[in-house]
Amino acid sequence: MFTVGGFRPGSRASSYVGDATARGHGTSSLLSPCPSARGVVPAGPPCHGPPCHHGDVASLRSSVARLLGRGGAPRPTAVADPTGVAAPPPLVGFVVHGAGGVHPASAHIRVTGRMSALAASGAARVAQVEPVRWADGTDTAHLDVLLVQRDAFPLASLDAAIERAHREGTRIVAEVDDDFFSREARARLVRAEYDPDRLASVERLVAAADVVVTSTEPLRTVLAASGIPAVVVPNAVQPGLWGTGPFRPDPTGPRRVLYMGSATHGDDLALLRPAFDGMVDDDGRAVRLEVVGVTDSDADWFDRLDLPEGATHYPEFVAFLRDNAHRWSAGVAPLTADPFNDAKSDLKFLEVSMLGLPFVASDRPSYAGIDAHGGLLVPNEPAAWQQALRTAFREADDRVAQARSYVRAERLVTADGDWRGALGL
Repeated sequence: MFTVGGFRPGSRASSYVGDATARGHGTSSLLSPCPSARGVVPAGPPCHGPPCHHGDVASLRSSVARLLGRGGAPRPTAVADPTGVAAPPPLVGFVVHGAGGVHPASAHIRVTGRMSALAASGAARVAQVEPVRWADGTDTAHLDVLLVQRDAFPLASLDAAIERAHREGTRIVAEVDDDFFSREARARLVRAEYDPDRLASVERLVAAADVVVTSTEPLRTVLAASGIPAVVVPNAVQPGLWGTGPFRPDPTGPRRVLYMGSATHGDDLALLRPAFDGMVDDDGRAVRLEVVGVTDSDADWFDRLDLPEGATHYPEFVAFLRDNAHRWSAGVAPLTADPFNDAKSDLKFLEVSMLGLPFVASDRPSYAGIDAHGGLLVPNEPAAWQQALRTAFREADDRVAQARSYVRAERLVTADGDWRGALGL
């Protein structure tokens, strides 16, 4: 049994998620009351009485979903079983990078957290799928929905999986939260030596999917320009990962400002140099930028805080941030004027707010509207950055309270809304 999205064995969600590889069975070593359901090994005692037809019912239910066509229209959640025995909830298989509950941050944020919420709601059974085994039929489980994130399905096996999904009536959902499609983005990926097969996998997936899910309106527009309709499901945070804050920054030494991100943000980091080089707050206290991730280089105008071993796993990364939140007086997100950046989401605003820090960001489409919820938006000019940071220091409590109230009310992970609609549940 593995964990998904923060749920541990013994929690309700753990009864919905099985580790197929470890048990040597199909994808879903889970949740069927009947051992003859196709590819499903029961978690409880065997059923008795007349033969059951759960596999046939699941296949019929999935076929109905595919006949509804692309675009996310909901399908019936139950189909009458000819034996009168209630069919089990739909089975949703997901393909992401990583396994055993250890996944890249994007998988935790976009997929596994929501899968945990879906399982806990009882609306579906969920299981991580080993893609090659499902594509070649070694994994015999019938899936009502197959959700694939980004390029997680190996290109060499993808056509076989698509053919099987069509044959069995499995709904294919592609989850894409970055721009892999615009000319500028593709040029950037080439410069970063992105594997061509991974890019081809994304393209093939979205072309075959019954519905494509993405994270922002600008990215939906990018996809539409390529002839790909998509459903927007905004990013959200898992409440169980975050503390209650706000934190009181260390009153001694320089004020520190957090900038966290991946190694693709070197150009964005450079925007901050003229703002932080020699900056002081209203009381003349030095202000230093502290970088987590972003770059492996050192410079005299910022400090690097290295991640401990294991903290690249997203829940551990969040725990690391919480443990160090007292170091920082604000969080920032600089963004250059770049189409790739403009398609990104406001996730950093959500994370920094839940961390208990005021937030300042470049006034770019990614962060449009956060100023209505306590965030600060600035043009990419040094004086504007300095003024906004001083405002954030002075008004930290009020701004954090406003931001956290918004996140808790509207941007927490749930199993409802557009997410379930995209899955066809």
